[in-house]
Amino acid sequence: MSAYQSTVPAFIAMLTNMRTWLDKAAAQKSEAELIEARLAPDMFPLARQYQIASDAAKGAGARLTGAEAPAMPDTEASFAELKARCDKTIAYLQSIDPAAYDAGIGREVVITFPNGAGMRFDGHTFLTGFAVPNFYFHAMAAYSILRAQGVEIGKQDFLAHLAPCMFPPPAAN
Repeated sequence: MSAYQSTVPAFIAMLTNMRTWLDKAAAQKSEAELIEARLAPDMFPLARQYQIASDAAKGAGARLTGAEAPAMPDTEASFAELKARCDKTIAYLQSIDPAAYDAGIGREVVITFPNGAGMRFDGHTFLTGFAVPNFYFHAMAAYSILRAQGVEIGKQDFLAHLAPCMFPPPAAN
């Protein structure tokens, strides 16, 4: 299985799931309260968790293909804006050339932080050691914030993309 096949469809599936969580949240709780909710005082709020998950997915695509990721200003302040960001990220991921993505596994990836420090990786280490874990960390943080705030979502919502793979138990005789 290629790097593209093992990551991009999974990014798209989880962003789609994350988008759906917002619909469930909106039906159950106050959007104004949830958008700024956090798990702990020193953690980012819900909106920022969505933004960073988006950045991790589109950043993987851009860094491995040597392209520019679409600019997203991190100003989302509503569920509608967060869902639009998920949609924009998914559209970008769907536009990526799988061969270019896979070729990036051998590319040097350098990430520079605002303070000038940074990280240097080969593409494989960047993808498996940074981009994918970072993406899932922030997706799980978003899920956990919603759960902690009483939104009724569960593991089936986190793994909703697997619904087509499910089958019922055998009938009792």
